[in-house]
Amino acid sequence: MTSRSGRAALTRRTFLRSVAFTALAVPAASGLAACTSGYDDAPDPLRTLWLQAEGHAKAAKALAAGSPELGDVAERVAAIRTAHAEALRAEVQRLNRPVPEGEKAPAFGTDGGQFWQWLAESKDAALALVGDLPRYRAGLVGAVAAGCAAAMELNPAGGAEEQAPRTATVKQLEDDTVPALQTALRAEHAAVWVYSLVRAFLDEDYESAITRGERAHLDRRDRCERVLSAAGRTPQPSEPAYVLDEQVTDPASAVRAVATAESDAASAWHGVLERTDDKAVRTFAVHCLIGAATRGVHWRADAGIDPAVPPLPGRQTTAD
Repeated sequence: MTSRSGRAALTRRTFLRSVAFTALAVPAASGLAACTSGYDDAPDPLRTLWLQAEGHAKAAKALAAGSPELGDVAERVAAIRTAHAEALRAEVQRLNRPVPEGEKAPAFGTDGGQFWQWLAESKDAALALVGDLPRYRAGLVGAVAAGCAAAMELNPAGGAEEQAPRTATVKQLEDDTVPALQTALRAEHAAVWVYSLVRAFLDEDYESAITRGERAHLDRRDRCERVLSAAGRTPQPSEPAYVLDEQVTDPASAVRAVATAESDAASAWHGVLERTDDKAVRTFAVHCLIGAATRGVHWRADAGIDPAVPPLPGRQTTAD
């Protein structure tokens, strides 16, 4: 290479470098704006749920250590709320939104009288957010609400049965919502069939639970069919029979079959939450998810399935 070529190369390199520095110096503000245009700088609405779950877990652990009456139950609730806190924290940190100034984690006392109220308030707080969240977050928060409701079934005084609100008429469904609803409808058809099947294997002590469960799934089935029909879609009919993972031959296998049916229904309705933006459909789906989760607690307990209360119902696909 000659000295002339070397000088020419140096001149070009110097020129390009000067252009690059000029570009960096002058439009820096517009460059930052372009990089952050999709960033939401509002506080993360899931952050409150996360800190609340964390506070509940700590208080429940303290209550477990100091209350002989609630010791075992408090430990189980602490595990459930710890799982909620971990899942919510991971999602909040994934988006990395600004932390509100002066934010403090809530502190909860160890008064056993407030124990169940915590869970009810947490369930309601989660439900209030489900309608406006992105799909994946709606599924997560719906599962948290269902986990809180299911944990309330550990109350010796008994939990409150979930009543799904009246379903608003939906005239149009997104294309990916339809198969999710059809899957949920199949799960409801199967659950109705399972409840009818196990009646022949279980004694009268189970009759009330069978009747309530069967009626609940018939109601969900009918409502799901109406949602699909109102949107101009044809609901899938029920099958004459369904293939179970385990053949029902005795009371123990009958109880496991119901536990699995409830778990499958929870999973299907969780799938609807992640595949719709329609608030009415989400409201319907999350209450169906909660109903399956709460009914499933006692069937899982009787079947010896651990945990009796999955921390995030619907995100587990089977009863085991």
